[in-house]
Amino acid sequence: MALTADQVSTLRRKVAWRILPLVILLYLVAYLDRANVGFAKLRMARDLGFSEEVFGLGIGIFFIGYLTLEIPGALLVERWSARKWFSRILITWGFISAATAFVTTAFEFNFARFMLGVAEAGFFPGIIVYFTHWFPYSVRARAMSGLIVAVPFSLALGAPISALLLDVDWRGLHGWQWLFILEGLPAVVLGVVTLFVMTDRPRQAKWLAQEERDHLEAELASEAQAKDSAKKISIWDALKMRDVWLLALGIFATNTGGYALGFWMPTTVRSLSGGSDQAALFYSGLYYLSGIVGVTLSGWSSDRTGHHKWHSAGAMVLAATLLAISSIPGQPFPLVMMWLCFTGLAAYAWPPPFWALPTISLTASAAAVSIGFINIFANIAGYFGNHLMGWMRHNGATDRECLLFLAGWYCLGGIIVSLVRTRRQPAALATTV
Repeated sequence: MALTADQVSTLRRKVAWRILPLVILLYLVAYLDRANVGFAKLRMARDLGFSEEVFGLGIGIFFIGYLTLEIPGALLVERWSARKWFSRILITWGFISAATAFVTTAFEFNFARFMLGVAEAGFFPGIIVYFTHWFPYSVRARAMSGLIVAVPFSLALGAPISALLLDVDWRGLHGWQWLFILEGLPAVVLGVVTLFVMTDRPRQAKWLAQEERDHLEAELASEAQAKDSAKKISIWDALKMRDVWLLALGIFATNTGGYALGFWMPTTVRSLSGGSDQAALFYSGLYYLSGIVGVTLSGWSSDRTGHHKWHSAGAMVLAATLLAISSIPGQPFPLVMMWLCFTGLAAYAWPPPFWALPTISLTASAAAVSIGFINIFANIAGYFGNHLMGWMRHNGATDRECLLFLAGWYCLGGIIVSLVRTRRQPAALATTV
């Protein structure tokens, strides 16, 4: 028996409330564990004698490790089990993140960061594929915005917590060491929880009625069949497509600026404000809080209008413009901080509509591979941008020069993404997640 419109709406909400909170929590912990090195840096560099260039390499080398299981991770979620794969990822990265507290040399720091990337590899593209098992295209960008809101939220939450931890001196360990330990171990606990709580696919969801499971499976299967009949695309064909490369190059450019901006924000704010380490982290939290607004609005608006490409490209160019304005010399710090907060709003607004684009016209396996392939470029950018930023600061680049450098990459990313050929998708005015 077919579900009524009201029943479908109820089903959407039921799925969203069951799937999204856990996934958002997992990604919140994941992003905090990869990014808290930017918070710890304010004291860790002094205690261990690390230069800006050493930190730039250590921050960036995480992304090289992350590349190792990028495509296999997405395929394992598609063909095996998201629940088991995510559980493995969480437990291993939690232990490695906590172990970073005990590094003493640049080599140990780089090795710990590399292994953290290896442990977390495949998590984000795996989640994107996992969402295709639960959310029809018409509401997928909003589901993605629910996920990506974890990024600024984790940093906005982590900044003040890390500020408080920096002054902890207990049992012979410095505050930055407790920061890694206390922010890493929750991932281990969540890994065990995931194994028992997460559901791989609708047909296994005992918390849905049989007719709800049948409806959702049929709807997603119909989407997959429509894509298959419209265009037969093999895995290797997907990697030859013009738009896949444009998306890969677009996210490479944007993330070269974006990852470096996010990781180096506490250092930049401390330099611009001239304040304490704790003040720099609290001010940085305002930037990340602004990002929560941007993520939420862009996911809702792009699904409502169907203009996913222009929401993504426009946000990239807007972030570049605001970042450039923040670098204008002679401005008082409160005004600079205001521009940086507006930048945060735009800088976190582009991912939800962007990650809806690869799933429009590819078969399930081809989409999984193309997402992993695109995210490879995203992570190469994380290495490139952070290492280069550390090198620039080590060699005397000013804050203004660094901000303009990052703005240029954001602008280039927006231009490239605007060249992607994609048809406007149907708006989902009456569909809620």
